[in-house]
Amino acid sequence: MRKSLVAASLLALTVAVAPACATKKFVRTEVGGVNQKVDTLTGTVEETQERTRQNTERIGVVDQKAEAAGKAAAGAQSSADAAGKAAAAASERANQVGTQLGGRIDEVVASSRRLVYEVTLSEDQGNFKFGGTDLPDTAKARLDEIVTSAKADPKGIYIEIEGHTDNVGNPAFNEKLGMERAEVVKRYLYEQHQVPLHKINVISYGESKPVAPNNTRDGRAQNRRVVVRILS
Repeated sequence: MRKSLVAASLLALTVAVAPACATKKFVRTEVGGVNQKVDTLTGTVEETQERTRQNTERIGVVDQKAEAAGKAAAGAQSSADAAGKAAAAASERANQVGTQLGGRIDEVVASSRRLVYEVTLSEDQGNFKFGGTDLPDTAKARLDEIVTSAKADPKGIYIEIEGHTDNVGNPAFNEKLGMERAEVVKRYLYEQHQVPLHKINVISYGESKPVAPNNTRDGRAQNRRVVVRILS
């Protein structure tokens, strides 16, 4: 009877412990699966963070290169602008030097020639009027005479034409007016007498070389003139 009670007790204990062991095993299995998923997610997050860090570094490098390229482009543009300004200044200077040399060459050539004829066309002789550039018939007649005389000995002739004004008005306007008067005479010699243009030199002195005082009406009339010289 005593042996039967012990056996029954052991059986009851076994029945009670078996479910508890089964529950612990299940829990351990489930916990292990969760831990594995957590580890997997942790690894994924770390990989994502690493890729983000690498991408951030690449973006920083690209930004630095873009900034450097922008600075280089700005520097190149600045250099190009400076070069353009320097080229324009050099061109302007070359033009000025060319004009100066051209004038000096003409002066040297003229100074080496012999004066053959000279005629002055001025208002006091019935020619250029105050502020005007029209060539009157009397002036044309005088030009016809000297060209006819020059054609009798046409070898190597050279014509100088000077434009002059009185001192009424500003110097810049008077210099322009003197040049216009000289050009009118040059055009007449070319169109009416076929004098080659390369044999004619014109210059304006404006009001700078008066031949009479500008404080009188007659003096101003004498100063408004064009001087034509035939050189050989």
